[in-house]
Amino acid sequence: MGMTAPNLSLDARGLLCPLPVLKARKALKPLVPGALLELLADDPAAIVDVPHFCMESGHELVSQAEVDGYQVYVIRKAG
Repeated sequence: MGMTAPNLSLDARGLLCPLPVLKARKALKPLVPGALLELLADDPAAIVDVPHFCMESGHELVSQAEVDGYQVYVIRKAG
């Protein structure tokens, strides 16, 4: 079947931390538990901040990848 498409994609490239995490938190709020958020970020600090945010808030960091000089995170909303 392959990867499930995210319910929402958020482009936070060009933003410095903590903005990518703050925007991710805001984007996750209205989503249903189990929904997937794709987050694009190019701030090197996001590599630390995003997994930390997921751990703190209980969301699951499904995947983390580097593409063309930016990171792509997939976060599953906590249920």
